[in-house]
Amino acid sequence: MDQRRGIFHKTTLESTTTLQQQSFHTTTLAGHKRPHVDPGDSEQQQQTSIPRRHNEFQRASAVGKELPRLTASTITAASPDVDTTTQPSEYSQRRVAQATPRAVVDRSLSLSFPRYGLPSSLVDNLNALGIKEIYPWQKQCLLGPGLLNGSKNLVYTAPTGGGKSLVADILMLKRVLEDSNAKALLVLPYVALVQEKVRWLRSVVQDIKRQNSQTEVPERKENSLWQKRAGEDTVRVVGFFGGGKVRATWADFDIGVCTFEKANALINTAIDDCTILNLRAVVLDELHMVDDDHRGYLMELIATKLLSLEHEVQIIGMSATLQNIDLLSRWLDAHIYSTFYRPVPIEEYLVHESQIYPASSTNGLLKTATQLASTQSNSSQPRNHPVRIVQPSLHKEFKDPVLNAVVALATETARSGYGALVFYGCEFDARLISRAMNDTFHIDPIIMEKRLDLLADLRSLSTGLDPCLAETVTSGVAFHHAGLTIEERDLIAGAYDGGVLKILVATCSLAAGINLPARRVILHNARMGRDLVGPSMLRQMRGRAGRKGKDEIGETHLCCRKDDLQAVIELMHAELPHISSGLKTDRHRIQRALLEVIAIKLANSRETVEDYIQKTLLNLSTEPDVIKSYVESSLQDLDSMGFIHSDEPGLYAPTQLGKAVVTSSLEPEDGSFIHREMQRALRAFVMDGEMQKSYSQGVVDILYTFTPVHDTSVTINWRVFRSEMEGLDDSGLRVMTFLGLKPTQVNRMAQGGNLKETTPEERDIARVYRRFYLALQLRDLCNEMPIHIVSHKYDAPRGAVQNLAQTCQGFAAGMIKFCEQMGWGAMTAVLDHFSDRLNAGAKSDLLALTKITFIKSRTARVFYENGFKTVAAVANADPKELVPILIQAQPNKVRLKSKDEEKYEEKLVAKAKIIADSANRLWQIEMQQQVYEE
Repeated sequence: MDQRRGIFHKTTLESTTTLQQQSFHTTTLAGHKRPHVDPGDSEQQQQTSIPRRHNEFQRASAVGKELPRLTASTITAASPDVDTTTQPSEYSQRRVAQATPRAVVDRSLSLSFPRYGLPSSLVDNLNALGIKEIYPWQKQCLLGPGLLNGSKNLVYTAPTGGGKSLVADILMLKRVLEDSNAKALLVLPYVALVQEKVRWLRSVVQDIKRQNSQTEVPERKENSLWQKRAGEDTVRVVGFFGGGKVRATWADFDIGVCTFEKANALINTAIDDCTILNLRAVVLDELHMVDDDHRGYLMELIATKLLSLEHEVQIIGMSATLQNIDLLSRWLDAHIYSTFYRPVPIEEYLVHESQIYPASSTNGLLKTATQLASTQSNSSQPRNHPVRIVQPSLHKEFKDPVLNAVVALATETARSGYGALVFYGCEFDARLISRAMNDTFHIDPIIMEKRLDLLADLRSLSTGLDPCLAETVTSGVAFHHAGLTIEERDLIAGAYDGGVLKILVATCSLAAGINLPARRVILHNARMGRDLVGPSMLRQMRGRAGRKGKDEIGETHLCCRKDDLQAVIELMHAELPHISSGLKTDRHRIQRALLEVIAIKLANSRETVEDYIQKTLLNLSTEPDVIKSYVESSLQDLDSMGFIHSDEPGLYAPTQLGKAVVTSSLEPEDGSFIHREMQRALRAFVMDGEMQKSYSQGVVDILYTFTPVHDTSVTINWRVFRSEMEGLDDSGLRVMTFLGLKPTQVNRMAQGGNLKETTPEERDIARVYRRFYLALQLRDLCNEMPIHIVSHKYDAPRGAVQNLAQTCQGFAAGMIKFCEQMGWGAMTAVLDHFSDRLNAGAKSDLLALTKITFIKSRTARVFYENGFKTVAAVANADPKELVPILIQAQPNKVRLKSKDEEKYEEKLVAKAKIIADSANRLWQIEMQQQVYEE
């Protein structure tokens, strides 16, 4: 009877009890064939599926060292009379109402509604992607005055997961599709969001033909290098971000998806060369970051320049956390729309001292927390009773009640077949949860097969398989943070999104970085490190609960420590911060704003400068007298630094240096610093060794010039610094001397000294030490040292090393533009060469090979040493010939079973085919170029 009933007819509590009462045989299966299992025999299937996951991908050193299993605590109802599995929530009536057929069909919720004016091909693509209808709030927003025809700007706010991105996508696509020459920009804060959005938009615009594009094109020869671009009448979606491999320009895209920095640079260039007239729409996502004086202030620069143009550009700003939206509406002259609708409602809970208190909304959570705090001080006051209790654990690992609750909630979610996100966690949390999952979670053989595929994919990466992921993935648990490489994060995120992984332990960057919703979101505590999390970030994390199309409801559990209860109350009471301008901070961002508009000739007199300032957000959030003083002092500073000059009173023009600073996207202060360093390098231009250029007055390291000017987050391992310093030759020591670095200081720091940063001079020298330390890492990367080896050597996360390389590639591109603008051709050539080496992670003789897909750094060297020294050699090879070379290039040699070996070889064969195809394409291009030159 129990077999026929099935797991879906049991409550969560019954399923947990059944699993705990069952016992499993632990007889080893080594040396024995796995017996055939009848699909109907669920008990025998369970017995054979659980042990097999512990015998995959074991290193010889790991045999016999398996950690003991743990059992997660049970979560029981606080009162025996309360059945938590059937207890109605405030959303039950809403779900019934949604299931009730409507008497009248609202045709305007269909994307094919004539008033929207969307082409049928776009509607079909959206339908294929699962978007059959829009929500009522989206309809009301789109039908706002002047939005569909592009004559009015829009600022709107909607909760995370409420569908706010679709509104901006529709308006942006309308602008692009109605004119074959139109362009649009979508501005996002993070690279991960840019990459995700590029993939989405490319699927949306696939096979869509643009209007007014059916013009006759002169016939071209079929084999000519100047053939018609494939899909020339289609919509080109291109991503722009630091460290990107594609060096696209304004002419190469129809929709550009950009980070803040790249969008600002693109708009500056387009205004300067007068191609900005094709820009029709700009979408500013995460608009609440506009007052961030670190990066977000660039959105104010972008929007203000667009408002200063003579032609209309529709500006669309959106965010999930906007408080004073009316101020932004006045600034952008925009229509306002605000909604609190979520297609998947959220139930919120506060977990305190192993007791779970319900809160149907933020106010309910506040009430619960306040009652708990007042109860501690006044026991006679009525108390809000919990609905569920996390039972204490007998394991010493779970003595902490917060950790015990996190593990219990996470495993309960996975056992029910849903996904859980655990924020503020780390590898430690992932390991403990996976050990608890071993004893409580029945794994479907198909899911296990996919987890083994994921392990194989992770292992095939150049960094190898992370030891912690090797322990946790087979249990359906993984972690996600900036310490992982981009490739690792993509694989893990994809596996979680596809249901292969059930529990993802992540940092807060996941909440703001990519869209991975979950049935249950668990906040390990209310702090991020030592600091209390902000209300905006808290809302973003809670907004990840509930997956449209998969979950009927979402849950958030904020696990609060006893000492943090009052802080949680204050956090819950805190309103979202009001938006203001980021140009008025101590960083003097207004200097950059003024230099840019003068350099691109958007303003050239005091009157035009004042007209520009009146269009800024600063003008609406600061007193006029204060603004006037800001402008006066900033213009004087720009003149004294040599960035602008005034031949006549009240007229301004950029200097060559000023244009170089704007072209390279530098801050004025940083541009002045870079200019001084580059001038020293140019006093004599004689190469001396691999890292540096020597000349009569001093030495400047090439790779040192690539490191970011400001990066106070770098932590120097002084012992590693000392070890690397001792390995430098005479020319390397001269580099340190001319940069003002002292070996005695390095030795003192390695022995436990402190690097003073009190005065400006001390801060400057500390910056040089950090940049030189980063340059040492770049040197090793350029010398084909793999990322994971550099990570281990310098005691830095491999993700941080990869991010350093990408950041420095973007900064190097800025330095190359700086030198080009200044007319320093020789320096430009040298920097460009080393930039290519940094991008390839290889020496000069491998640069051609590294253009092939999957061939980078150490892999390229292994190909070279095996006789594949040119692109043509790889192109003419049989893919099966490349498989042994790929195996040789793997960083770790792990013992595999015969079945796993076959599966792994299949993946390498597929990878080899991609390599061969890529090499063939490159070879054909080379041959076409040779024919053209002849």
